[in-house]
Amino acid sequence: MEGDYPVELLARALAPAYRGEPPFALWHLSEDPTLEVFHPRAGGSGEPLVWAVDSRHAPLFWFPRDCPRGCIWPGPATSDEDSERFFGQSGAQRVHVIESAWLEPMRTCRLYAYRFPAAPFRPHEVGGYWVAGETVVALERVEVGDLLVRHAEAGIELRVTPSIWPFWRRVVGSTVEFSGSRLRNAAPHPEQLA
Repeated sequence: MEGDYPVELLARALAPAYRGEPPFALWHLSEDPTLEVFHPRAGGSGEPLVWAVDSRHAPLFWFPRDCPRGCIWPGPATSDEDSERFFGQSGAQRVHVIESAWLEPMRTCRLYAYRFPAAPFRPHEVGGYWVAGETVVALERVEVGDLLVRHAEAGIELRVTPSIWPFWRRVVGSTVEFSGSRLRNAAPHPEQLA
């Protein structure tokens, strides 16, 4: 167990800790400030579930919901070459990348974190995610605050680039751990525009 994390239950190694990380808890992040009760919904697996993310992986959601982003961190299998390639320029152990078209939505987004009771949840096969097959009532709602400042205070490098695709193409062929979300919302690959 790493600190208060039930690492023996996780499908993959934890992402690196970040500055100001709260103790282990399960969260749902949303731009909706009115949520209280979360009902299971059918997803890709077909099984109706309530989804949560643990504290360590919550920064993967410090974005407007529809914002395409790529998040990377070193894992146990990350090569020295990839460690230098992706993290050597800044020394950050976590790097998040968004497209420049999403900078203003990042600045203006009001994001809320809903803390869940841990008891009904089980770890999902994708590390950091947790699922429950029953209705869950949030214990509290916390405003996340300025998302750019939140990244900076956490020591997570936030890169803003015209296109995420050149970065992402290198990530998926590397040895780093990664999470990509809402990539279907990204601008067309620069090579498709030529």
